[in-house]
Amino acid sequence: MCIFALDMILNIFFLIIGIALVLWGADKFTDGASGIARKWHVSELVIGLTVVAMGTSLPELMVSLFSSLRGSSDMSVGNIVGSNIFNTLTIIGASALMMPVVIQKGVLYRDIPLSFVFALLLFVLSYDGNITLLDAIFLLILFCGFLYYTYYIGTHGQKTSDEVREDTSIWKLLFLLLIGIVCLVSGGQLLVNNAADLARLWGVRESVIGLTILAAGTSLPELATSMVAAKKGSAGLAMGNAIGSNVFNIAFVLGTCSAIRSMVVQDISMVDWAVFIFSNVLLWIFACSKRSLSKLEGLVLVLSYIAYLTYLVLA
Repeated sequence: MCIFALDMILNIFFLIIGIALVLWGADKFTDGASGIARKWHVSELVIGLTVVAMGTSLPELMVSLFSSLRGSSDMSVGNIVGSNIFNTLTIIGASALMMPVVIQKGVLYRDIPLSFVFALLLFVLSYDGNITLLDAIFLLILFCGFLYYTYYIGTHGQKTSDEVREDTSIWKLLFLLLIGIVCLVSGGQLLVNNAADLARLWGVRESVIGLTILAAGTSLPELATSMVAAKKGSAGLAMGNAIGSNVFNIAFVLGTCSAIRSMVVQDISMVDWAVFIFSNVLLWIFACSKRSLSKLEGLVLVLSYIAYLTYLVLA
């Protein structure tokens, strides 16, 4: 009993440390990314879709890779599916609750539909119960295409009007970016590891860990980064980070993991797939309504995730 209590206290302690690292790292990472965007005259949306999205997707890569190598393919795929649901419903919803988000034309007609297409693609590739090496190569080719796409829109007229201060060194901005990503990844790992341990101590079923504890835990860097960005008025960075992470998770993370070891997908239910795809549809409907996300719509997105989480725990 004493050992049980001690383990729980240690898990909670490291959980708090992880939260502190994630929040502090998100602040520094956002400052660095926004500064580089302005200094290089690249839009914050593009930076969010690439640099920030890749950096904050590293926890998903770590967890999915280790899960795949251990032969826990369902946990690996569940982590990606759950993370993308969390990104779309909770992160974008929470960002809108912080400050109403104005939807740029490119986000409405390119980025949200792109996220939906990748979600549908993952469902199709997983429908036969396997993600093979051939599927992995296809995903990685699409990932390269996505990088070229973001480079293209970044060099064809999308610039920021703000200028970075003259005394802000590029090396300082890169240092902020580096220290931010180190704190985000290390803090995210602390959160995931100790949250998973607490789940087991409290008797939560292993089958829901990938879709819940791991998914939410590995997405906390995206949540912190987007909320800090929204609070600072960088709505493009907040939206681009969440949508970009969805694409990175599928094309890069799952592509890399399944290239190393083919995955067998069995325990992701049709309800999970339906929520996964519908979350993108719901976001697009809200975005189309007034070309913005209101606080009420943000609340609906967050409550939708809570309802899904409740279903997973009670099912």
